[in-house]
Amino acid sequence: MFTNARLLLALLCLPLGAPCAFGADPKRLTSDGSFKQNVQWSPDGATLLFTRIHEGKMALWTMPAKAGGEMKRLLPEHKEPHFDGHYAPDGKRIVYVYDRLEGTDGKLSIKVCNADGTDDQTLVPHKAFEESPRFAPDGKTVLWVSTRDKNPDLYTVTADGKNEKRLTNDPAYDLHPAWSPDGKTIAFASGRSGRQKLHTMPVDGEKATKLTDGEFLDAWPVWRPNGKQLAFVSNRTGNYDIFVCDADGKNVRNLTEHRAQDTSPAWSPDGKKLAFVSTRAGGSDVFVIEVK
Repeated sequence: MFTNARLLLALLCLPLGAPCAFGADPKRLTSDGSFKQNVQWSPDGATLLFTRIHEGKMALWTMPAKAGGEMKRLLPEHKEPHFDGHYAPDGKRIVYVYDRLEGTDGKLSIKVCNADGTDDQTLVPHKAFEESPRFAPDGKTVLWVSTRDKNPDLYTVTADGKNEKRLTNDPAYDLHPAWSPDGKTIAFASGRSGRQKLHTMPVDGEKATKLTDGEFLDAWPVWRPNGKQLAFVSNRTGNYDIFVCDADGKNVRNLTEHRAQDTSPAWSPDGKKLAFVSTRAGGSDVFVIEVK
């Protein structure tokens, strides 16, 4: 199960391995090699938002989407871990996870701030592990994962912090949710059939459909802006690569095809490029690849 930043950190510390002869040739945007994850594009395509560990602190950082831009901490006043930011569709707000350290696990809550880090407020107070917040395409609702009912399920709350609603109720773990561009469907990873696989369901939480099969892990789905494809992470090749499939799970293809660990896919707003995190340069850096 991969539910939070600590577990993905362990994943990205796996040995690099030799590159595949058929590997893609993406463009490298960062070169510091520090741990990164949860890449997101701003709606105007100008900025990348991501989680980064720098000088021992896990925090949200931004940088220009073009290579060579300066990385800046979004919320430098926060001393405790915060991660997994996601832009509102108008680009004015960012929802993210805040980890108030207490004991070995910490107390996770969902917070929201302006895109420049001001007006920082709690959206979902801590009740359990509160993770993976995602604004709906209309900006009126936030989808997230919570363990408040014992195991990870999907929930929504209106953008003013009201009207919490549980969407899934399954003994398996439901993780990594993503809204379809039209706001009518949610893609997510679930272990309800054994290993984590991609699923989709209507926004009311009824009739989940499994998209992928096999004895491997498929996770972190993200919709292409045209709604016709999903990018996701899978270890079906023996290491973690970025794959793309149709919205019904068909026509799966390996996009990165490299023996490094490739994770955290994020589509550009125009759907022509995909940002992701890779260890192919020896550390953990952000890359961008064009996708036809």
